[in-house]
Amino acid sequence: MPHTIQHHDDGAQGAFYLEENGQRLAEMTYSRTNATTVIVDHTEVDPSLGGQGVGRELLGALVQWARATHTKVVPQCPYVKAQLDKVAAYRDVLALSAR
Repeated sequence: MPHTIQHHDDGAQGAFYLEENGQRLAEMTYSRTNATTVIVDHTEVDPSLGGQGVGRELLGALVQWARATHTKVVPQCPYVKAQLDKVAAYRDVLALSAR
């Protein structure tokens, strides 16, 4: 069953995250380099959610948002970099400098 992924962006930094009972159980964080580029620097999923595909859900939310807002992604997080390299359908959101 898909989880409800939330998004927060304060203009300089942001995160896609999963929260239950006020506790953040998973997150993918980024920093803006300019109006159209973000650096994704961290992904973390609580062990209690292991094997449920939460990392992929966070990445899917990031990709959907990046497409909708014409934002390019520079992956510094090893998980995000590996997934963007692996999943050809996501490569359109990669910043040219990250290819």
